[in-house]
Amino acid sequence: MNSKYLTIALACCLSLGSHKLVAQRMSTQNYVEQYSKWAVVEMKRTGVPASITLAQGILESSSGNSSLAVDANNHFGIKCHDWTGKKVYKDDDTKNECFRHYDSAYDSYVDHSNFLRGRQRYAALFELETTDYKGWAHGLRKAGYATDPNYPAKLIKYIEDYQLYRYDFHIDNDAVAANDDFEQNVSTSSKRKTDDFVINMGQSHPIKYNNGVAYIEVGENDTFESISKEFAMRAWEIYHYNDIASSDNIKKYRILYIKPKHNKAHPNHDTHSVKQGETMHYISQKYGIKLKRLFKYNHLTIGTEPKAGDILQLRKMQD
Repeated sequence: MNSKYLTIALACCLSLGSHKLVAQRMSTQNYVEQYSKWAVVEMKRTGVPASITLAQGILESSSGNSSLAVDANNHFGIKCHDWTGKKVYKDDDTKNECFRHYDSAYDSYVDHSNFLRGRQRYAALFELETTDYKGWAHGLRKAGYATDPNYPAKLIKYIEDYQLYRYDFHIDNDAVAANDDFEQNVSTSSKRKTDDFVINMGQSHPIKYNNGVAYIEVGENDTFESISKEFAMRAWEIYHYNDIASSDNIKKYRILYIKPKHNKAHPNHDTHSVKQGETMHYISQKYGIKLKRLFKYNHLTIGTEPKAGDILQLRKMQD
């Protein structure tokens, strides 16, 4: 073949190949559509906001198009650290750095949540509301997840440009059963706005929600350690989230929260009329609010117990 025609033919092939590669690139919108469900599942399992997970995935993986995401299914740029699984080496802050290699993108999403939940330096993030994406974005940078000073602003821009905050309020109607009463677990009409619902995601404990906070019911053979392991938590998190001591007997508790309680009760509950035998701890667990806040709202010294008939404020300071 004439060299001139060979050159033209090769150029055409390269041109077609490059168009094919461009066409195969995933758009950010497609990335969100493909991975949003996993982000929501992980939010419900571990408490990492879905908006933050998606924004980090978009940023760290270039919407799934980075070589690390394509070659190693690593969507969050998580380095090896104490990783014992497969590894891949790529240039990053320094040359030839070690990154985790996953069998699937889903494994990357799960490990991302576990990575954040399993390290003390990120513990303060789980004190924030899952809807506080700005707090999470700045907190990740402060805790050392990224060195880029503009990292929070980039995450926030993705969240707001693509309305990723919508997923922080997501409820899967096919997997959710509404419950009106925390004590009796009585089913109510799906038309009514409630603060409780139940999600069974494959763990041995169905995850239930009270005031938007995930909790589980304690089983006969449960220990703090077994629950911690099941939900990728540290034991101290269970103690902290439930305002209990590490020396406490788990049998004392019917339910345990696996995410931090909120600062306020659900809007359906402004006050509580104390019944005989109810303690401040019991009431804080009943409404899914932090015990210290309950004392503060009612101008009570920590350790003081209410009397039957007292009316306690659940959302604001008592006048």
